[in-house]
Amino acid sequence: MNKSSGAASRVCQVCGSSRTADLLPAVVVRPPVANLIRRDTGRWDEAGSICQADLQRFRHQYVEEILLEEKGEITQLEQEVLDSLREHEILASNPVSTFDSKLTVGERLADRIAAFGGSWAFIMSFAAVLFAWMFVNSYLLAGRPFDPYPYILLNLFLSCLAAVQAPIIMMSQ
Repeated sequence: MNKSSGAASRVCQVCGSSRTADLLPAVVVRPPVANLIRRDTGRWDEAGSICQADLQRFRHQYVEEILLEEKGEITQLEQEVLDSLREHEILASNPVSTFDSKLTVGERLADRIAAFGGSWAFIMSFAAVLFAWMFVNSYLLAGRPFDPYPYILLNLFLSCLAAVQAPIIMMSQ
């Protein structure tokens, strides 16, 4: 038996649909849902297949039965959740976009500065500036450097940069 004839013989155990693109192997069905299918249809074979529509229907039925079992009744909110699951709607908003929309200008600026301060571009450009500073003061201006070794002015700039950058990074946290 070749692969294509095996795929063509697969059918949904629940409704008998033979659309192979819509069929899933029965082993992907969780045991509680499989037990529900077995209870409602009287048959369930782990080696068989099930269509996505029937699997969704039984999943929703399972969630509804769990809610009824635990609470005794389904509230209007729970019914809305079940309906949205059935209709594949999204109930929750994206918390990241909600949070980002409430950021002030200063917070957004702090985030951008902190992102640049922790990037490889900053590290490489910072290293380049340090080496250029030392090269210029040690070799190009060897006769009269504006910041001779041990580079006290460079140390002052680095301390100021750290003093300014630390609170910005803390604000972005």
